[in-house]
Amino acid sequence: MTFHAKFSGYADPALHAAGLYIGGKWQSGSGITVLDPSTGNLLAEVADASIEDAQRAVDAADAAAAGWRATPARQRSEILRRWYQLMTQHAEELATLIALENGKALADARGEVAYAAEFFRWYAEEATRIPGEFRHTPSGSHNILVDHEPIGIAVLITPWNFPAAMATRKIGPALAAGCTVILKPASETPLTAYAMARLGEEAGVPPGVVNVLTTSNPGGITNAMLADPRVRKLSFTGSTGVGRVLLAEAAKSVVSCSMELGGNAPFIVFDDADLEVALDGAMIAKMRNAGEACTAANRFYVQAGIHDAFVAGLTARMKSLKLGPGYDPETQCGPMITQNAVRKIDRLVSEALAAGARATTGGKPLTENGYFYPPTVLENVPVNASIAREEIFGPVAPVYKFESDDEAIRLANNTEYGLAAYIYSRDLKRAMKVGKRIETGMLGINRGLMSDPAAPFGGVKQSGLGREGGVTGILEFMEPKYFAVDY
Repeated sequence: MTFHAKFSGYADPALHAAGLYIGGKWQSGSGITVLDPSTGNLLAEVADASIEDAQRAVDAADAAAAGWRATPARQRSEILRRWYQLMTQHAEELATLIALENGKALADARGEVAYAAEFFRWYAEEATRIPGEFRHTPSGSHNILVDHEPIGIAVLITPWNFPAAMATRKIGPALAAGCTVILKPASETPLTAYAMARLGEEAGVPPGVVNVLTTSNPGGITNAMLADPRVRKLSFTGSTGVGRVLLAEAAKSVVSCSMELGGNAPFIVFDDADLEVALDGAMIAKMRNAGEACTAANRFYVQAGIHDAFVAGLTARMKSLKLGPGYDPETQCGPMITQNAVRKIDRLVSEALAAGARATTGGKPLTENGYFYPPTVLENVPVNASIAREEIFGPVAPVYKFESDDEAIRLANNTEYGLAAYIYSRDLKRAMKVGKRIETGMLGINRGLMSDPAAPFGGVKQSGLGREGGVTGILEFMEPKYFAVDY
């Protein structure tokens, strides 16, 4: 298509339409269309993997497993380090590709590439620091040795909203641990995954260590791989509903699971907060990737004394954002991923408005081409509205007024989710005290962005199992082995 002509190198969608990546070889095919969400136009068509293709991927991962497991940690580290360097060298091309297939604003896409690359650098370092343990039994008569071994072949399933970062956050620790992997990216944004595979190949990843499959039959493909006794790990990022189904399927073969699932993050602003700092944080926590993030602030609880000023400030900032295609450098808020995503957002907003909420800006979907929804602020939202219980995954900020600390905590915990939360207050003791009572895996205090490759990312309750990133992330891909030693 002539549309591709202005995008070169790794940013060119046509480059990544070669097909599946199995055993270090590209298999051509078609069947899955990748669209530009800002126009609905075709970007590329990629291969649609069958169950037989998935079995070949497991075979390839198995054939490479022994060699990769035996590869010295320093060598694995150097490969990950080169992969990091290549991502950095091609950062602008990768960011453009993400903006094309995902729709996120180019500034956000650049941030994602930098964040994604850091997982390879972090786990290049962690590969050489895999821990062990030596201690005596309490009686003093024996010794205990604990080693950590690669868990085995890992199936990695990633979502569309962070197509680079969600892949590196899983691939990095898996390869550092000595595991071979099969990556199944979302069919809406597969091009970035294939670009990453090309860079990995260039970095020296041996054939079969990383395999990439795209499919229109994710359930059948995943179930087939989980049923194979050689597959010992499933790492999934996606919705809680799909996560429950996968956990049930993995249980049939007792496959170890790491689950990063949905979120419904509360953003609590106390009267003593610095208003401008809170608004800065709100824009980051809400509008990163146009709100299409599991850590996005979903419910804004603002204390009565600062409520009106916060709503006015947030409305002014949201109203000023420029909408447009993600790859336009001037865009601040790109399109949603699909038309169905727009419909869901519209349903949640319409229900809230019908229940008495008021839109201070936005509130209605746009009618032009592409999948756009305008930045929206809602006030007077009933606390029992659907928008307070469901992930919005869009640029909508519902604001609720509260009076006391206890009320804020009760409202914040009134959800099945527990991934992320945010607190704004000048009183650090108060913020920490409240934060201790909030049921969440991650908490930002006077910060609107908490994700960091060096920190453990994950949630509690229905938001998942296990942690990604940090020093604990590599252990998700390892099994402890205990040696009872007498000498």
